[in-house]
Amino acid sequence: MCPKAWGAKLDIWQTATGKQEEKPTVNKNRTADLKDTKVDVKVVLSGLWISMLFVFAYVDIFGFWRADLINGVLVGKVPGTGYAINQAFLVFTTIYILIPSLMVIVSLLASARMNRTTNIVVSLTYLAAVVWSIVGETWVYFIVGSVVEMMLLLAIARVAWTWPNRSAQ
Repeated sequence: MCPKAWGAKLDIWQTATGKQEEKPTVNKNRTADLKDTKVDVKVVLSGLWISMLFVFAYVDIFGFWRADLINGVLVGKVPGTGYAINQAFLVFTTIYILIPSLMVIVSLLASARMNRTTNIVVSLTYLAAVVWSIVGETWVYFIVGSVVEMMLLLAIARVAWTWPNRSAQ
């Protein structure tokens, strides 16, 4: 039975047992009545950074299923680059991920001028880093994830670049 609070029209219908019950009918134009709201630029940017970070994290997590990566880590080297996994490498890696992580909150709290500039610079810098990371890569999951990351970073740059002026509001 459908409660009247759901807003569906109710008719009386008879079940196979002969008992009468209320039958919900669906208003096919229900979605046409929905109001589409404008999302603030700051929220859009923050959401794009969050999405990029999820893709970034999962592509790295999925790498732990690769024997070549695991074997490299076990001997203390980053496969492909030969970088030693040491204190300096881990500090750099932490800083590398902290920047887009902090962009989530910067996008929400910074002034429009600072937000626009920072989002353009940081997103394009990370775009270059992602492009550099896929050079010579042969694993399709990594390439697909990197392409999605690049699309999200380009979207961040575009949203920031097209930030609306006060006069447009």
